Amino acid sequence: MINRAVTLTYFYLLLYIVLSTVVILYNKWVLSTKHYGFPYPITLTMIHMAFSGSVAFILVRVFKVVTPVGMTFKIYVSSVVPISALFASSLWFGNTAYLFISVAFIQMLKSLMPVATFLMAILCGTDKPRCDFFLNMVLVSIGVAISSYGEIHFNLAGTAFQVAGILAEALRLVLTQILLQKKGLTLNPLTSLYYIAPCSFLFLSIPWILLEKPEMNQATTKLNFDFWVFFTNALCALVLNFSVFLVIGRTGALTVRVAGVLKDWILIALSTLIFPDSKLTVLNVTGYSIALSGVVIYNYLKMKDSPPSDTPSEKQKLPTFKERKLERKASDVFDHSKDESGGMSSLLTTVDEEAPLTSSGDFLTFFKPTRRLVFVVKSRIHG
Repeated sequence: MINRAVTLTYFYLLLYIVLSTVVILYNKWVLSTKHYGFPYPITLTMIHMAFSGSVAFILVRVFKVVTPVGMTFKIYVSSVVPISALFASSLWFGNTAYLFISVAFIQMLKSLMPVATFLMAILCGTDKPRCDFFLNMVLVSIGVAISSYGEIHFNLAGTAFQVAGILAEALRLVLTQILLQKKGLTLNPLTSLYYIAPCSFLFLSIPWILLEKPEMNQATTKLNFDFWVFFTNALCALVLNFSVFLVIGRTGALTVRVAGVLKDWILIALSTLIFPDSKLTVLNVTGYSIALSGVVIYNYLKMKDSPPSDTPSEKQKLPTFKERKLERKASDVFDHSKDESGGMSSLLTTVDEEAPLTSSGDFLTFFKPTRRLVFVVKSRIHG
């Protein structure tokens, strides 16, 4: 008999891979002057944030699909604001890279993500230096360096933007763990967008006013703005947000990175067919293969260090919709002052460590609260 939990996991992973591939290729097509011709990455990212935030506001405030959590001003300023700033930065830098370098090379550079995350975790004190991990990080870095050396259309600015986006994203992931776990805050996908998207929009408005707005005002030709193009693009980005939440909540951020490896190979192949400027060399493929082997070994070591299989048993009873509503209300009234250790209060300690994402006939799928962090915002709009 097929395990339902395993089936759901693979479905969420497939959904993430397909949506992420579509969004990346769609963004590249929109931003490229050789195709749709809208070279304004900050504007595009702000459209995504405005759309996601508006949808979340309507669902939360108008249709009351879910009750907002007990977010205080202090928690919002100390936790949500810095996470939103890094989120906005990673999206801005990542989307800007599409103006300078190919999709294939961008995916190769993204192999550095485990390296950046590992280093940020050590700097922030959430992980300890390990020789085996360090050697794998060196292997990944060497592979990326070889791939970069073999890039025909290498561009320093585009590479710098992409690396900056990776560093911002790595720091965001680590700070999310530190800031939100410490306060015991648990958000579902909808309330996450409800709080994060508007704040990210405001942060993006600063570079937009300074950089893109003057350029758009001085443009000699009429801006190419088709409502349906940007609507469908933003819709894909919104759905990708939910798919990432589902995968991380179901498996963990590490699994997203593993799935990302497969997605990257698919993207590299597709981008060379769709965009003529994406040409691969032997050094590209060789370097990326070396980097990939380092990532695979790193993931294997991480898997060995993790506890035994945390997949829920087949016999585990899935909660009803009413039970999930009560759980969400419980997390809403969580008393932050009762647990300074970073764990959840005694109110929620009876919940399974790896509770499944419950999916029935409900309008939206929500997280079941756990003692570990389930709020990791990754819209990787750019993948």
